Amino acid sequence: MAERIDAETAWRVYRESDCLYDEAEVQAALDRMAEAVHRDLADRDPLLLCVMNGGLYTMAELSRRLAFPLQMDYLQATRYRGRTTGSEVAWLARPQHPLRDRHLLVVDDILDEGHTLAAILQYCRDAGAASVRTAVLVQKRHQRLAAGVSADYIGLKVPDRYVFGCGMDYHDYLRNLPCIHAVRGM
Repeated sequence: MAERIDAETAWRVYRESDCLYDEAEVQAALDRMAEAVHRDLADRDPLLLCVMNGGLYTMAELSRRLAFPLQMDYLQATRYRGRTTGSEVAWLARPQHPLRDRHLLVVDDILDEGHTLAAILQYCRDAGAASVRTAVLVQKRHQRLAAGVSADYIGLKVPDRYVFGCGMDYHDYLRNLPCIHAVRGM
């Protein structure tokens, strides 16, 4: 069961946190990501798949920078369910668009250990996607990344700490922040 906190506790954690990247730095990273995505996918009629809920911020910010025809869908696969540590991957929603022969861009908030992303990528490949690329706003710096998992487009790198903001949550709070913070002491 997920640890439940209230808004007051979330507010305290935010006030005591360390800001790793301010809004301007996040926006600049999204600009760089969009340039690379545009270069690679503008002529491929891509389907962007948002990994809910964390990928919503990155999906919205990235897609508004892409000035070419594309389609959007979402999926929801999680290991966390409001907790701070992961377990088995649970599928809560699968894409509605057919994936066969499509060029996909899976958009998520963070690449940590990569177990959820690995399951999503395998699902997309098994569904017959023509190609599958990944975009994450942040990647954690550590050596625990699942074998064979990587992101094609990475906005920022963060230390191996508990981070929140820009779609990443602290017990389902603080996803809406326009900057990236780390919990102090974690």
